[in-house]
Amino acid sequence: MGGLLKRKTTSSSSLFLLPLFLAFFFLIFLERSVVVVSGLDYSKHRQVNSLRLKRIQKHLDKINKPAVMTIESPDGDIIDCVHKRKQPALDHPLLKNHKIQRAPPEMPRAKTKTKGEEVKRDYNTTSSNSEERTVLSSRGAWQMWHQNRTRCPKGTVPIRRSTVHDVLRAKSLYDFGRKQRRMPLARRTDAPDVVSGNGHEHAIAYTGTSQEVYGARATINVWDPSIQVVNEFSLSQIWILSGSFDGSDLNSIEAGWQVSPELYGDSRPRLFTYWTSDSYQATGCYNLLCSGFVQTNSKIAIGAAISPVSLISGNQYDITILIWKDPKLGNWWMGFGDNTLVGYWPSQLFTHLADHATMVEWGGEVVNSRANGAHTSTQMGSGHFAEDGFGKASYFRNLEVVDSDNSLSTVGDISTLAENTNCYNIKSSYNNEWGTHFYFGGPGNNPRCP
Repeated sequence: MGGLLKRKTTSSSSLFLLPLFLAFFFLIFLERSVVVVSGLDYSKHRQVNSLRLKRIQKHLDKINKPAVMTIESPDGDIIDCVHKRKQPALDHPLLKNHKIQRAPPEMPRAKTKTKGEEVKRDYNTTSSNSEERTVLSSRGAWQMWHQNRTRCPKGTVPIRRSTVHDVLRAKSLYDFGRKQRRMPLARRTDAPDVVSGNGHEHAIAYTGTSQEVYGARATINVWDPSIQVVNEFSLSQIWILSGSFDGSDLNSIEAGWQVSPELYGDSRPRLFTYWTSDSYQATGCYNLLCSGFVQTNSKIAIGAAISPVSLISGNQYDITILIWKDPKLGNWWMGFGDNTLVGYWPSQLFTHLADHATMVEWGGEVVNSRANGAHTSTQMGSGHFAEDGFGKASYFRNLEVVDSDNSLSTVGDISTLAENTNCYNIKSSYNNEWGTHFYFGGPGNNPRCP
């Protein structure tokens, strides 16, 4: 009888465990077949099949180069220290035999006189109209991955590692790391300087198209504007442009800071670069997410978060960016802060910019997707309008261009543009300390911007 009872117990246990085993194997099968994506509050839950995951991983293996050393940033970023000769740039078909430029480029010379007055170069404390203004240029631990005091070894460059989740936030693998082509390409009569359309809105200052330009510099106020939906962004940047806005041959080199939940998975302001030689169609990308930009600096990670940021009625932080064409070798270099060289865009990448630029733009851009049928509440700059001034509105200061003789001169005459001043606006001015400068930005959706 005891044996019978034992057999009955065993049989009952088997029946009880069978569903558990089936559920376990089903979960393994599910895990191998799909991945459920749920990144932050921004991402939608969706299933991804294994074939797509393989394609994504193959692409990531191409752009995430083998690291000499890896650094974990407090914000969750992984920074790979990659040997400079193994960086993604050199995969470009036009750069197969490219030798990384070792000789430092000839830095643009600063002109000390503009409009008959001496322009002071003290970027730390400035005053205007009897208002004392404290500005803290971002130095020291200005990128979050610096906070653990670990640096990449000499001979390597820091590259922010891309993940499967980064790619899955994009519309497609092809779109990952690219700006969407803005349609229509036709130049607007009131906006000859921007490729408008497809929900992109601007508040910018720009030069005319009659002069040859060989670079530009500006100091840009850093904020952390709020973004309404994942596929929108807010940025502050410099554009170096040549080619036609109403065709497919626009060349553009861009750098500044941006908040882009889709690209980075968070709402932190990040240093970024961009380039295109065909009006954002097939060439170019953000940062080092494709081949092209050659990085030479071992301390600056393009795409890494900037910290600290400005506060309303508090400390103001800014970054200085210089882009210019090396008069000897023709490459377009990027400088950061106090003449720190970041890297360069080889001239072979471009058509029109292989010679010179015809226009420079400075300012802000947002994407207005009208997700809920109303104008987006994504902020530009600080989220305040230009008239709110220092400590509230975001600014660009000390706007300069590089002339044909490789000298920096303050921009005298600039035009400004904002497509909808009830949503975002811009106001330019000039004084001795800040040279040509402007305040810009806005909250987006508000009673006057429905």
